[in-house]
Amino acid sequence: MLNYIWAGLIVSSLLFAVGNDVRDLRNDRYRNDQALPVEVSFPQGYDDTARRVPVRIRIDPAQYARFYGADEAPQESYSGALITTEEGAQLRFDAGASLPEPLATIATVSRSNDDELQGALVAFAPPGPNPVLAVPASLRFEPVRFVKLNAISGAALDFAQTAAEIAISLIGVLSLFLGMLKIAEASGVIYSLVKLVRPVLRPLFPEVPPDHPAFGMIALNITANMFGLGNAATPFGIKAMQELQKLNPSDDTATNPMVMFLAINTASVQLVPPVLLLALMGLQVNQLIFPIILTTFLGLLVAIVATKLYGRLPSVRASDPERGAAS
Repeated sequence: MLNYIWAGLIVSSLLFAVGNDVRDLRNDRYRNDQALPVEVSFPQGYDDTARRVPVRIRIDPAQYARFYGADEAPQESYSGALITTEEGAQLRFDAGASLPEPLATIATVSRSNDDELQGALVAFAPPGPNPVLAVPASLRFEPVRFVKLNAISGAALDFAQTAAEIAISLIGVLSLFLGMLKIAEASGVIYSLVKLVRPVLRPLFPEVPPDHPAFGMIALNITANMFGLGNAATPFGIKAMQELQKLNPSDDTATNPMVMFLAINTASVQLVPPVLLLALMGLQVNQLIFPIILTTFLGLLVAIVATKLYGRLPSVRASDPERGAAS
């Protein structure tokens, strides 16, 4: 079912992007192949032998609004440079300039290697050795098409790379803690932990046998989450699910203990801020300790109550694999 949901979301987002991009093209939102009127001044004088000449670029707000049909107004002026190349003269805005829409979107396409918005100068007359205060000119930018579709495609590729990096980085953590779990299981530490946590966890997992190793794995997972060790909790959670699956007569339907454990793990009650948050905020994280404890504890209560109530629904009880196996 989740695969169909994800497929539907992906298709919907692509259709939404294509629809918006087609509308922008039909309305010519970015004025492709049209030149934007500007005024160029030369604070340090004009030198026709220099490849790069500093300039100030002024865009009339009223003219900008008429040209693009935009509500945002440009700044009073922008610093930039006049670049002379073999293809002709170019006007570049300094990197980091605060540009209004749709000029900010155009800057993502029509830009130099230094992330400067650039456009080809047309209808530009060089001021000569004695530059006037401002010279009228026009700027033609690179055509902009399928902005939203390209943005969605780029985000998909970026997050795919992020997912691969996270998966690779977890290999070492999983190997370490799964190895420690194997040692703890062979030495009897897991079974000793089961005896300690059984009185607390037994009411939440009545279907699990009293001495089952799943109790120890669940306890280790909850403990790792409580102390902010998110990466350490992952292998414990995987192992706990594997132990609970051994009690599951079905291969494709979760049992009530598995659902309860997933809800508790998702709520992730914490007494200590996560390690990543400590690394990012330092000692300032002390201000968040009480809110973290309160919100995660309330979230845990809500998760437990919601799971118990959900398990009582007739449709859910009818699909319970343990009940089906018993009948």
